[in-house]
Amino acid sequence: MKYNRILLKLSGEALMGQQQYGIDAARLMQYAEEIKAAAATGTQVAVVIGGGNIFRGVQAEAFGLDRVQGDYMGMLATVINSMALQSALEKLGVNTRLLSGVTIQRVCEPYIRRRAMRHLEKGRVVIFGAGIGSPYFTTDSAASLRAIEIEADVVLKGTRVDGIYTADPEKDPSAVRFPEITFDEVMEKNLNVMDMTAFTLCKENNLPIIVFDMNKGGNLQRLLDGESVGTLVSMHGSKTVAADANHGSLQPAAGEGSEEQA
Repeated sequence: MKYNRILLKLSGEALMGQQQYGIDAARLMQYAEEIKAAAATGTQVAVVIGGGNIFRGVQAEAFGLDRVQGDYMGMLATVINSMALQSALEKLGVNTRLLSGVTIQRVCEPYIRRRAMRHLEKGRVVIFGAGIGSPYFTTDSAASLRAIEIEADVVLKGTRVDGIYTADPEKDPSAVRFPEITFDEVMEKNLNVMDMTAFTLCKENNLPIIVFDMNKGGNLQRLLDGESVGTLVSMHGSKTVAADANHGSLQPAAGEGSEEQA
């Protein structure tokens, strides 16, 4: 396998499938099957999932709620999604552990770094819920921080698009995908990969990020097999992007972008 230990970041919105909100059972099981296959190869898998399909902290002010209170509500939404993913994985016979940044004794373990690493070493899929347990931080930030703490080899950000583009490919058919790109180029071109806190954490700790289409079956396995899937963001990157990607006004890439702490 190309990677020994990975941190898979999933968006809560992706769990909605074609619905307007909530969890689509078919999409949930698809993700569980993909994760099971990855874990079966011997790769140690940790997962962070957002809560945007239920509630986002930034929605709080629009509802007239306190932002901090809203962020905590969003953290609980990520725990709901994490519990759903855990249940789906266990139905497939995968050993899992759910660790939460907010103490919820009856449903999950508190996050302890050494315990998380030990679970991974034992071949269990570890799901991190409730972000980092503090308001004003997104689940992207939680994914970056947890990946660094558990010494993951890479952050795999599963989205509904197959990488980072010069513009939104769903709106601009001429948009060009970057096979590889550096951290500095992402910042220079103002491309939307993660929120700045999360992105900076990865850059400063030389932790590569791969943005890929998680909804296409087999993509996660192909990544683990070493195939070029999605867009790799690293310290060195590559200049192999098509020539016209370097011309014209560059817009933020398509995809979920940063997911506010839910």
